[in-house]
Amino acid sequence: MSAALIDGKTVAEALRGVLAAKVAGLGFKPGLAVVLVGDDPASAVYVRNKDRAAVGAGLAVRTIRLSAETQQAALLAQIAALNADPTVDGILVQLPLPAHLDQKPVIAAIDPAKDVDGLHPVNAGRLANGDPLLVPCTPLGVMKLLAAASIPTRGRRALVLGRSVLVGRPVAALLLNADATVTVAHSRTADLAAECRRADILVAAVGRPEMVRGDWVKPGATVIDVGINRLPDGRLVGDAAFEECRTVAGAITPVPGGVGPMTIACLLENTVTAALARRG
Repeated sequence: MSAALIDGKTVAEALRGVLAAKVAGLGFKPGLAVVLVGDDPASAVYVRNKDRAAVGAGLAVRTIRLSAETQQAALLAQIAALNADPTVDGILVQLPLPAHLDQKPVIAAIDPAKDVDGLHPVNAGRLANGDPLLVPCTPLGVMKLLAAASIPTRGRRALVLGRSVLVGRPVAALLLNADATVTVAHSRTADLAAECRRADILVAAVGRPEMVRGDWVKPGATVIDVGINRLPDGRLVGDAAFEECRTVAGAITPVPGGVGPMTIACLLENTVTAALARRG
């Protein structure tokens, strides 16, 4: 048996096309502001890709580049200015921040109505209460991939491997809202492999290369691999051992080309959602 591949590139391209058509009919360009602090090469590449995708979808995108020495007060002042700017519908502060900056107050300073990363406590609370508006982009992309592949969630056992506020916790909440029976596993979970084997849907989001082995996967299960890890030889791999898992799973996302492309596409969707919500 060889698992069906869930092609995130194709799904993301289709979503960007839908968004471009929607934006073209609005009569205005939703505004996205991206704040990049420092010169981390991976963050810089990611921001360039976001800018390119946003322009392609018809958004007005602005990137504010701040030096790595930027202090907390200056960053908060920049966010306050964007909050007050009526041309800005969405604000994204690229993470991770330099070590001397405190991430939590920065996220909390963003107007929840413009928080297109979906990380503000108000948006996290709305998601936990089953009434989401702006949802973290990668978890939203996971759910869209499941829907695109016609993977049912209602009544299915879902295991989320990882409990980060960026992916693990919000994707667990989304699966719960979609009527799955959800388990969240982590480094302190007893007999992790056994817990994984019970899952009809296994979402791996721990940041450990090829941690999930083929014999951890229930035959026919869906494996959504959120991890992106670069090995010493330069290869990119996920949190699941792809070649092993694809011989057992019913469907699986590749790395790269699975969840990754969905993150930017869902950021664009969140920006359009925020723009429309702000205008009633």
